[in-house]
Amino acid sequence: MITYYITSHSSSFSRFSTKKFDVFSFLEMCNLCKHPPGSCQVPTRRPSSFMSQASPPPILSVAPTRALMDEAIRVRVDNLPPGAPVTLRCLHHSEDKDYWEAYGHYISDPTGAVSVADDVSVGGTYRGKEIMGLLWSMRPVPGSRTGLRLRKRNVCTPMLFTISVYGGHVSHDFSSRRPLAEELTERWYMAPGVRRLELKDRGVRGTLFIPSGPGPFPGLLDMWGGGGGLLEYRSALLASHGYVSLALEYFAPGELASTDLELKYFEAAFELIKQHPAVVADKVGIFGLSLGGIVAIHMTAESTVVKPACCICISGSHLYLRNQPLWNIHQPMLESGRKVHMDEEQNVIWRDISLPISSDLSRKTDVRRINCPLLLVIGQDDQNHPAAQYAEDMERMMRSVGKEHLLTRLEYPDAGHLIEPPYSPHFRATNFMWDYKKAKVTMLWGGQTKCHSDAQEDSWKKMLAFLRQHLYSPHLPKARM
Repeated sequence: MITYYITSHSSSFSRFSTKKFDVFSFLEMCNLCKHPPGSCQVPTRRPSSFMSQASPPPILSVAPTRALMDEAIRVRVDNLPPGAPVTLRCLHHSEDKDYWEAYGHYISDPTGAVSVADDVSVGGTYRGKEIMGLLWSMRPVPGSRTGLRLRKRNVCTPMLFTISVYGGHVSHDFSSRRPLAEELTERWYMAPGVRRLELKDRGVRGTLFIPSGPGPFPGLLDMWGGGGGLLEYRSALLASHGYVSLALEYFAPGELASTDLELKYFEAAFELIKQHPAVVADKVGIFGLSLGGIVAIHMTAESTVVKPACCICISGSHLYLRNQPLWNIHQPMLESGRKVHMDEEQNVIWRDISLPISSDLSRKTDVRRINCPLLLVIGQDDQNHPAAQYAEDMERMMRSVGKEHLLTRLEYPDAGHLIEPPYSPHFRATNFMWDYKKAKVTMLWGGQTKCHSDAQEDSWKKMLAFLRQHLYSPHLPKARM
């Protein structure tokens, strides 16, 4: 019997307050102060001399105020003096209690307006005409912990971003300045009506997301990388676009006694999606990143149970060591001590540990057996895994049996390993638990922020188009808040 624990996401947003509040007090004071509420006085901040007392206040608008994470927003400021230097800043307080920020420097036009979509940022965390620069260029505020990664854990709540405008070109010490205007915007991974079901059946653990509407829908098995645990946000966003998506929780290291049982775990997860009454049984695909991509390719090619309609692999490959536990697939190479590098900041680089690519099929998946469309998404500056070289070998193997038409490659110069949904911040290096050494290290993932962010936006659009082509009708409506 399947056991579900249901959390409903209401289609109405009426329960969320739109009341204005002092964001400085709310974020900076309430989350940092250790005294009982109401026992402290709000500190006095110096008044802004940017606008004269007689001038009408600037008007900051953010539209839409509630949106899905992959929807663009428009930010505009009016009622500024013509030719005035201003700074637009975006601030987020994460579930891990860290502050993230991005900001751009602008000059108001002759009408006293700044439009982020139309005007050029001349400085800050991004430059140029970047409609979503206030989100994709976010980084931890100065003085934060090192190696951070911004991820949403509770997808039933929005990510809140405070967008503010300041007089002059400001790059630091924002908390001591009074903004000219500010607005709060909500970013959601779950569209209204999407259902979230905790799943525990046949030893499989995960969270199932079902789109709004009567269905049935295409299905997806969604798998993340070697960091383990349960990550739901990509599955929630895929469900918002019309796919029943299972975010699979990985087994713990050593939990399953053999590699055969490990593969049966993934096969059972695929079958659970296929047999769900809300799913079209012959329209189920696999979506994997990093280790999840390695598992996706192996199951697609060699499983006698899993027959996906299509497969997407981000920053993965057909690397596969038979009789080696999946959770530690790199251990034999790491034990040899070969080709593990450190950069000048002591970040760990794994890129070369699986090179050169072996011709021995006991050390890689036989992709010649793949019979469904396969999309590879590759960052050419991936410092964790040589996905580009493995993609060339996969194409050669598939071409040898006349199956190269099934393979599509998206390659992005200066993009790194962690290719996330669009407008997510770029994480060039983050903390990572290295099981082999039982120690936390800072892993270098690669990528340059602007190029990596462009890759995330472009690849997401093309992945959704790939899924629509192979799993859905061409008339799939666009998901919106």
